[in-house]
This record gives sequence, C-alpha cells and structure tokens, in this order.
Amino acid sequence: MEFTAERIEKALAPRLAQYYPQAGSTNEIALNWLKAGAPGGAVVIADEQTSGRGRLGRSWHTPPGAALAVSVILRPRAAFVSQITMLGALAIHETLLCFGVESGIKWPNDVQVNGRKICGVLPEAVWDGERLLGVVLGMGLNVRVDFSGTELEMTAISLESALGRPVDRLELLVSLLNNLDRWYALLGQPALFDAWKSRLATLGQIVTIGAVRGLAERVDEDGTLWLRAADGALHHILAGDVVLGTGEHGN
Repeated sequence: MEFTAERIEKALAPRLAQYYPQAGSTNEIALNWLKAGAPGGAVVIADEQTSGRGRLGRSWHTPPGAALAVSVILRPRAAFVSQITMLGALAIHETLLCFGVESGIKWPNDVQVNGRKICGVLPEAVWDGERLLGVVLGMGLNVRVDFSGTELEMTAISLESALGRPVDRLELLVSLLNNLDRWYALLGQPALFDAWKSRLATLGQIVTIGAVRGLAERVDEDGTLWLRAADGALHHILAGDVVLGTGEHGN
C-alpha cells in the first residue's frame, strides 16, 4: 500500500506527524520542530532521505520506498538522556519480533538480524545551558533496500529479505511507535535497562573499539561498555565502533 501523508496522519492521530516525500534529514527537521515547541511524541517521517545523519558524523541516503526513516520528539528528564539510545534499539527489536523476526542489539545503537545491520538509532539532545529542552530520536530501518552486489551485502539486511514477504511500512511504523511509547513509559526504570542488556549481542564477545581490544564484560545503566583487555585491565568505553574479534566490521 502507498506510504502517503493522508494514510500516515489517519493512522497516527492524534499524534502530530509531518510527512515528507523527500527530506534531507528527518532528525534536522525534528530538531527545528522541537525548538519551535512541538510536543513529546510528535514524529517526522520521510519516504526518501537524502542526507540522513548517523553516529560519528556519518551520513547516508535512504532510497524512496525502501526504508522507514523516522524521528520522534521526546521530552524526557535530563537524568535519563543516556537511555534514549537503549529505548530506540529496544523498540526496534520488539517491533521486529512482532513481525516474526529475531534480532540482537550491537552496542551501542545497531539492531542486527543474523549478524547484519537492519536498523541504526541516533538520539540528538537539545540543551539550553544546563536545561534539557528535549531529544530527537532518529531511527532508520531497512525495509526493502537491496544490498545485493554492494559493499554492504554481507553486513546489512532488510526486513523483507529476512521475512521473505512484503511489509506495509505504515503498519511497521504504527507498531514501532506503539512499542516506543510502551518502553518510554519505563525510561529510567530498571526494566528498560534490563531488557536492553538482555538483548545485547556484544556482551561476552572479544571486540576492538578504537585502540582497545578485549572481552565485552558488562554495561552500566548509562550505556557505558566495559572491556577486559588481555592484560587484565578494565576499560570503560562511552562511544565507538565495535569490531568483532573475527574481523567483522560494524557500520
């Protein structure tokens, strides 16, 4: 079925939504909307995203009709900002499960199916000095992107490829937002952290992050990852790209 503004607005009402057939970055639009006073829960969706933002300054193109590019405006307490990434990854994981697909979370923000990335999560906070104005949670989920014959063929996957059948992106969007709302109500509570931690595929793996290589031993409630190096030293990692011990690289 068509992914149109009319269908989206009807399905998401009374949630405020902005839909764009083409946009540069849904996160950028949502950040401006947040600053203009948009309420928590408001969402920006794009059919095609030409300059989507990722971690570490990366950008990517979301082809038209092939993915779910969505940014949600949240108004959490400042103390819970570090758990917004967990919230997004967990909501994606639960949504995929609703569609019959098992997934795991690769620290800190990728959701994987069979070891291949299906979704990335990017939260961006807006501050006025020390006062948190809000957070935009961006999620890019591959629905029918064709990675065959590309450099990402072995490291990325789409939902329809994993399922072997077509998916209505609006049905997917509604499920994602419902799961997000459900977990957002538990932000800052042990249940959210425990659920995220239990789905982390990185724990127990030998990984390299930057110049540090070791066993991914544990995570803290703020998302910090602890690596145990070969010499026994314990390193805490706040952010970075995880490279598995097998030499597989993350996206």
